[in-house]
Amino acid sequence: MDVRIGDTLVMKKTHPCGGNRFAVLRIGMDFRLRCETCGHEMLVPRNKIERHIKTIERNEESV
Repeated sequence: MDVRIGDTLVMKKTHPCGGNRFAVLRIGMDFRLRCETCGHEMLVPRNKIERHIKTIERNEESV
């Protein structure tokens, strides 16, 4: 899956705050994501994130 730093991931499941859009801050074995609704940052394993992605929105800087 082609996910880049700066992309916005729209997830199938929502965050407890109600948002489902996350900014990608770091990529590796784990993804560091920031919820765009509440600003909470989390480190989540790659395989868990890739299963729950609905769409990837590219920003101009990440292309």
